[in-house]
Amino acid sequence: MMKYPKTLKKGATIGLIATSSDTETARVAACVKKLEDMGYKVKAADNLDSNYGGYMAGTGEIRGQWVNRMFADPEVDAIFCIRGGDGSSRIMEYLDYDMIRQNPKIFLGYSDVTNLHLALNQKCDLVTFHGPMVSSNMVDSFDEETEKSLFQALNAEEDYTFSNPEGFPIEVLKEGKATGKLIGGNLSLLSASIGTPYEMDTKNKIVFIEEVCEPISKIEKWAYHLRNAGKFRECSGVILGQFTKIVNEDLPEFDSICCMKDVLEGLDIPVLYNVQSGHSKPMMTLPMGAVCTIDTSAPSIRFKVER
Repeated sequence: MMKYPKTLKKGATIGLIATSSDTETARVAACVKKLEDMGYKVKAADNLDSNYGGYMAGTGEIRGQWVNRMFADPEVDAIFCIRGGDGSSRIMEYLDYDMIRQNPKIFLGYSDVTNLHLALNQKCDLVTFHGPMVSSNMVDSFDEETEKSLFQALNAEEDYTFSNPEGFPIEVLKEGKATGKLIGGNLSLLSASIGTPYEMDTKNKIVFIEEVCEPISKIEKWAYHLRNAGKFRECSGVILGQFTKIVNEDLPEFDSICCMKDVLEGLDIPVLYNVQSGHSKPMMTLPMGAVCTIDTSAPSIRFKVER
């Protein structure tokens, strides 16, 4: 059974970490201040601005150990990622999965953080949150819809229906109804997980996918890699999130949704798209690992909360 972490109350302590790329020193201070202004205490890792190798917040071991330290620290109630970027694959061998399993708490992030969602969902049975990050989404413009969605997901005490922001209708690609644990994240990371200890297990699950700043050729390559690996044949349904700044210079009208329609051709599973979670604003939060029901007749997405 998946472990739903405790809710986040005002005055709680947030551990601020960087699992991937580094952040400028002044920006780190702004992130800490933002969380404090929101009513929380902050414990910040000391590697957030370390600039290792030009684009990572310390070595893989350093970043992995900070994840472990925040989960092990009894004073830390929740763990927020400061940003995504690159390099999370380097930390996976250093994570203490047994310890993390024994210390469930809120874990929040997206993009390159996908590796950790997969591992914590599957190896630690922990519900994690695919949602806004402090530097990327909170410091400059923490819009009302993004904030509302985040705290609905973090603090839900009972089952709830996910809401897209106003003006962003959830669309239907393939009709049907399905229930399963939610798994997934950034497409490039999901594809790269194949063959690793945290490879995405999609059997009887709802698969969520998003991507940013890639040519359509890479969307096609990564998505077909998942199909060829049997990941879509095993799943119960698919949710397509934001595909932001995806470029097709040769045939602009053949966009990411057209591509995914081809990828999912011949599969008898429901598919929803235009779900506003990913690399754009508003950025809505999804509880990864939670039991999810998608119904295209509404269309709707509903989550079961088991604290």
